[in-house]
Amino acid sequence: MIQPSKKHAKVKKTMSGLIALSLLSSLAIPSIAGAAPSETFKIQIDSVSVQAGQSVHVPVTLKKPERNEVTSYNMQVDYDSTALEIVRITPKYGKTEYPGCAENTEGCFQYHFDNESGWVRIIWADFTAGNHNILSEQQLFDIEFKAKSNATSGVKQLTIQNDSEHWNFSNSIYQQPAEWSGGAITITGGGSSGGGNSGTPTPSNPSTPPTSSTGGTPSTSTSQAATTTPSTPAVTKGVDIYVNGLKQEQSATASTSTIGNQVTTTVKVDNEKVITQIGSGLRSVMLPITGTGADKVVGELNGKLVKAMDGKDAELILQTDFGTYTLPANQLQIDRLASELGAGSSLDNIVIQLTVSKSSETTKAIVEAAAAAKQSNTNIVGSPIDFEVRATVGEKQVQVNQFDTYVERTITLPDDIDPTKITTGVVLLSDGSVLHVPTKVSNTDGHYSAVINSLTNSTYALVYHQAAFDDIASHWSRNDVEDLASRMIIQGTSEGTFAPDRSITRAEFTAVLLRSLGLHTPKGTEAIAFSDVSESSWYADEVQTAVSYGLVNGYSDDSFRPSGVITRAEALTIISRAMNLVELEQASSSETAALLSSYTDGNSVQTWAADPVASAIKQGLVEGSDGKLMASSSISRSQTVAIVKRLLSKAGLI
Repeated sequence: MIQPSKKHAKVKKTMSGLIALSLLSSLAIPSIAGAAPSETFKIQIDSVSVQAGQSVHVPVTLKKPERNEVTSYNMQVDYDSTALEIVRITPKYGKTEYPGCAENTEGCFQYHFDNESGWVRIIWADFTAGNHNILSEQQLFDIEFKAKSNATSGVKQLTIQNDSEHWNFSNSIYQQPAEWSGGAITITGGGSSGGGNSGTPTPSNPSTPPTSSTGGTPSTSTSQAATTTPSTPAVTKGVDIYVNGLKQEQSATASTSTIGNQVTTTVKVDNEKVITQIGSGLRSVMLPITGTGADKVVGELNGKLVKAMDGKDAELILQTDFGTYTLPANQLQIDRLASELGAGSSLDNIVIQLTVSKSSETTKAIVEAAAAAKQSNTNIVGSPIDFEVRATVGEKQVQVNQFDTYVERTITLPDDIDPTKITTGVVLLSDGSVLHVPTKVSNTDGHYSAVINSLTNSTYALVYHQAAFDDIASHWSRNDVEDLASRMIIQGTSEGTFAPDRSITRAEFTAVLLRSLGLHTPKGTEAIAFSDVSESSWYADEVQTAVSYGLVNGYSDDSFRPSGVITRAEALTIISRAMNLVELEQASSSETAALLSSYTDGNSVQTWAADPVASAIKQGLVEGSDGKLMASSSISRSQTVAIVKRLLSKAGLI
């Protein structure tokens, strides 16, 4: 059986970002009189140093609330706009895409900042009625500030609006007392001190805030905060990158700093220098950032350089100690991004960031729980890795999460991990579940890595899961079935039983193919309806996704016939369409007749299926039986497994 997929509530896409922000703000829950909790949430805003004209990251962290959980928070941070400006806000817990974030395991994160007035408003909420609360100590977000080149030296304090409208933390029942500390930015290398801080006195201890608020009520006294160690200031140096495989000396700068407990290295490409060096023959730009001890590596370039790479099959490669991300430049669709960001023709202003980072402990725990829930006896191998791409112009930001072709990323295996203990890679979905993605283990000079191909960005992890079935012990399909079952692509009909010779339905075949290809969400938003596919059916999402990718279609009477047994000709037609997605060559019209004639019943293949069946023969995906194709016969579960595995192997995906 194909395991039914869990249905989730649908959220109508009717809200703009600002409307969503207002909605999230309204989620502040008023206290219940006489029952307010005594425990206080503590928010740490790191204190950092930065040179005038340079940027610095300021992490904002929720300290462990012990027995309480955070359902929503709302805060406004003020800063001296004569000396500082915000470059970007990066959520560390929560997703910005609305309404998809409403079902995300990390909830919804929204923000807005004003560099003229000097304030930023951040709001986060869990829409699932308590399923995705913040349970433990967690970095909430990161603010990247730039010290203006004319800023005066001195300490610039970040301050909190301490009224209930601008400072509010709630659990599932109460508005919760909260206090903050830190938030001093020391500017060096500027002019003489004297610029002030928008009327806020400069504290003698940068880790002691001028005010503290609790429970959303204005504070009448200043509480002493615990002294914290400031983040390590970023150290910037010139680094070499590789263009078209050739070293380009000092064509980028790298800065490494410690933010909280996370070591982050950011590499900024000298865009004009690279463009000048390569002229019109750009094929690849590789940023090899290794040996820094970083937990997170960010590669940064602008839209102009991406445009120079677009249309030339050129790739961006970000190489780290724990993973490598290889992204074809044309998959960024830079012109579309420029339109979405309102950048027009000013591609220089678009900042493109590729990020490879080790997942947080919270995310790792979610992946482990999801893998265990999906299949028993499943273990996570090593640490999950986050792969992310974003484009920004000022305060506008677009996450690039979906691609038209498979994008390769690798997870480097530590030397103490046995590569034979990896059966597949999985991707963490927005609903907190995991799904197989095409994965293979490679060996380069004695060092192992897992190569994952996917059409999306997210968190990826490696798992070990061994599957076996009693009724295939001596069956010809045993190796293929156990391989795909261990990859969590197929399941048995009952405990220890696979039923290899049972026919497979159209819905089941569609689901198996999608799982094997790692397709889990529709391409685009167009709704497709069939008269016999209800929204409540377990296969509704699978059918929608398969249709959006052009893999399946229905009949002339607007039916899909999900429970109907699929024939070999129909199955191979769908497989032929999948060959386009994995870039396997189809049979030409001149080859079709010759390929079919090698089978005794080849001339009986229906006209509509002739080319697809011939293409499957050409790629060795189908072999037939006793010299026959039996195109009109039903296809069995074991035959489906064999064909799907050959498709993935031939495409180099496993």
